[in-house]
Amino acid sequence: MTAARRPSRLVAWRRLLPCAVLAFPLILGGCATIRGKQSSDSADGSVSDPFETYNRAVFKFNDQFDKFVLKPVAQGYSDVLPLPVRNSVTRFFNNLLAPTVIVNDLLQGKMERSASDTGRFVINSTVGLVGLFDPARRLGLRPHQADFGMTLGVWGTPAGPYIVWPFLGPSDLRDSFGLVADYYTYPVNYLNSGNERWGLRILNAVNTRANLLGTTSVLEQAGGSNLYSFVREAYFQQRLNLIYNGNPPQPNFPGDDFPDDSGASDGATAVPPAPTPAPIPAPRTPRH
Repeated sequence: MTAARRPSRLVAWRRLLPCAVLAFPLILGGCATIRGKQSSDSADGSVSDPFETYNRAVFKFNDQFDKFVLKPVAQGYSDVLPLPVRNSVTRFFNNLLAPTVIVNDLLQGKMERSASDTGRFVINSTVGLVGLFDPARRLGLRPHQADFGMTLGVWGTPAGPYIVWPFLGPSDLRDSFGLVADYYTYPVNYLNSGNERWGLRILNAVNTRANLLGTTSVLEQAGGSNLYSFVREAYFQQRLNLIYNGNPPQPNFPGDDFPDDSGASDGATAVPPAPTPAPIPAPRTPRH
């Protein structure tokens, strides 16, 4: 009797998990709205990193894994496959992200963009041979980027603390919940074979790293001696740009509330203008 109940409970938990993932960040967003505060993605430019010790350790682990495993494999992959083939692989995996983009377009209220992304997905999945080619771009249907973490940000959920995940890289609390939600809209996760799922995931990771081989030295030079802080700031800035469609609010730095030289602030005593000097009378012409 007890053994028969266990599978039903397991199925119930699996059904409740997506609801919990969706509900918890929305509750956080509601609380943040009530308090009238924002966190890491606020306009004051602040970044919350209470787990910095842990994050730096994971960041170092990811960097070493990339240096000794992922980057060498990506270099060999790049040497074997010509660029046109790698571009087709990139388009294939980008096309697999389309369902996630379409769903989150709808959740963000962007109906026109959702229709455009749906048409793009249908055309590239059929005429473009499951995304290996991109005929939709020639028709003016440009790709967009959207995920559940962005959707939560659009609706006011705060970013929360910065988190670095092993193998996955930089994230925050809001985007971490978004990753779990995006799992259910990614077609690869519905393949029956575990070998196929992991094979496609590894191929995507290697292909993505191969596309970024030329940026490694640029990133290291830009980050300088504190690459961790540079990547952290760049991550939050990129997410802000995506959430605000490329027009994020300007940060409020200390001193911005002081009055400028153009006029007095509210409640301040205005300085009267300097008196205009009286005109000097013209000299009279003597009469003869």
